[in-house]
Amino acid sequence: MTAPIDMLPRLEELALEAGVAIMKIYAEDFVAEYKDDHSPVTEADTAAEKIIIAGLKMISPDIPIVAEEAFAAGNSPDISGGEFWLVDPLDGTQEFVRKNDEFTVNIALIEDGQATCGVVYAPALGKIYAGVVGEGAHTREEGSAYREICIRPCPDEGVTVVASRRHGDPKEIKKLLEGRSVVETRNAGSSLKFCLVAEGSADIYPRFGRTMEWDTAAGQAVLEAAGGLVTTLDGAPFRYAKEGYENPNFIAWGGLDIRRRN
Repeated sequence: MTAPIDMLPRLEELALEAGVAIMKIYAEDFVAEYKDDHSPVTEADTAAEKIIIAGLKMISPDIPIVAEEAFAAGNSPDISGGEFWLVDPLDGTQEFVRKNDEFTVNIALIEDGQATCGVVYAPALGKIYAGVVGEGAHTREEGSAYREICIRPCPDEGVTVVASRRHGDPKEIKKLLEGRSVVETRNAGSSLKFCLVAEGSADIYPRFGRTMEWDTAAGQAVLEAAGGLVTTLDGAPFRYAKEGYENPNFIAWGGLDIRRRN
């Protein structure tokens, strides 16, 4: 397999191609259907996933691909080799349906349970994030050059929290921060929440609510490539290849890491 850092530009091109297909449908009238878990799916999800799967098979034909819509249709490949792709072709379909622009294309490489390489592309915002753990992370907006990103030290004046619009829990967040001053709570859709922490626009993203591995892997890879960390609520490493691909609650840490505050 090509080393992840060499692979990254090809993954970004693939995410951009999927984004073009998504935006064509976004500009039209479309109908959302609902899966057994009551989550929405549109033709944009399936069109983008088809592009990404075809591209990944060209990049790495021997690496299995776990993709959201294919998995929902009963396609669950053998990942016992420890290396596989996790794909969410349209993360934040509810944001897509509401047309608030905060949806992303997520592509991540998993190696031995760790998200090691990830691309997050927000096509309606024209912004892409990418990173390889141990090699660094970067972002680019349309018409601009790439710039490196990293987490910021926790500001003395207080913490900026980023949270889901529909899955935040103010009481749990308050308990987690143990009396620290919160100067701002930012809401964002999809895996953009990880990216806000990665680029130093926020300090922590706690998630109390159901997610699947394809929702988080690319964002975690970008954040950890930028110097951050994702853990379970008890501080254990946040790992992949879990049964059913369902995640526990988690915390995405920037410069604020309460476990090391003393």
